[in-house]
Amino acid sequence: MTAFTKVVLFTDSDGRARFREEAVPLSEGTPQSMLSKLAPSGGYQLRESPVGFRSQFHCSPHPQWVFILRGTMVIGLQDGSTRSFGPGQHFHSADLLPEGAAFDPKVHGHWSAQAGSEPLQTLFVRG
Repeated sequence: MTAFTKVVLFTDSDGRARFREEAVPLSEGTPQSMLSKLAPSGGYQLRESPVGFRSQFHCSPHPQWVFILRGTMVIGLQDGSTRSFGPGQHFHSADLLPEGAAFDPKVHGHWSAQAGSEPLQTLFVRG
């Protein structure tokens, strides 16, 4: 069976953001156009971030897909690692603040930044 690789930014059991990959089966459609099961969504937002943009550490406010339309987005984690995403790439942002926790920027969340010489354009789809 064919699968789509879903990159997931999530909150691990220690409260820290991490990346993992999951296979999403493409079990519907035809051999020429394989599809996943239909997933619900709760709307979308478009964003443009100027050259030089970088956020502070934060958690995702709700699970959402992030699709890079133009430019490069870099995601930084508490362990110092980073991952870059370019046009046509994606990740599912689900690093939510653990229930009952008070946000601690030394433990929780990730930062995001624009990289390169062109503005960053992203599409956020709530899931």
